[in-house]
Amino acid sequence: MSSEILVAPSILAADFARLGEEIAAIDAAGADWIHCDVMDGHFVPNISFGADVIKAIRPLTKKVFDVHLMIAPVDPYLEAFAKAGADVITVHAEAGPHLDRSLQAIRALGKKAGVGLCPATPESAIQYVLDRIDLVLVMTVNPGFGGQSFLESQIEKIRRIRTMIGDRPIRLEVDGGITRDNAAAVAGAGADTLVAGSAVFRGRDGTEYAANIAAIRLAAETARVAGLHDISAQPARARESARIR
Repeated sequence: MSSEILVAPSILAADFARLGEEIAAIDAAGADWIHCDVMDGHFVPNISFGADVIKAIRPLTKKVFDVHLMIAPVDPYLEAFAKAGADVITVHAEAGPHLDRSLQAIRALGKKAGVGLCPATPESAIQYVLDRIDLVLVMTVNPGFGGQSFLESQIEKIRRIRTMIGDRPIRLEVDGGITRDNAAAVAGAGADTLVAGSAVFRGRDGTEYAANIAAIRLAAETARVAGLHDISAQPARARESARIR
């Protein structure tokens, strides 16, 4: 695992009355990606925003737009989000019967493709699409609302997915209840992309946003370096055994 740690603030927690200012603030504060949570009130029990909002804010930053589609059916809307300016489009394994087809469609639109997994969905759901994806998103809350508490039960799932990914150039993203207090645990388990909403946007001030992002990044990077050090200290045979398991 060599990918750098990325922090992707979720604009679901932003002040929508001044969304443009909030985008500019997290851009300046050091956000790596901009995470856009799209909810339809059907697949999840909430409605957020659609492709038109993403299109409106796209000119405000050059950062990657990480668009997380919590909608079903999803296929009819992929082109609209691609045209709106999404760089990464993540669909849920649970949102339709033809996941492989959805991922092919995203890549045909010239976008990176991701798969999201709800907390009760096992990692086996992505086993046969690993070579079609650029990102796996592990939900560490039940999707639908911001501000929920982190589900510790997902730590081992993150660890197992990291093993499944192996040497593939796939990012492992975690979304839900991420704070500076649990960033180390998810990074230590193998996550390299951390979505944070309330933990970034608390304070409603650009200076505080920068401090919040930096704290999450530092916790994750510190845990990751410690984990890599522990692995490098193992005898070669033990490392190979751990990799196989």
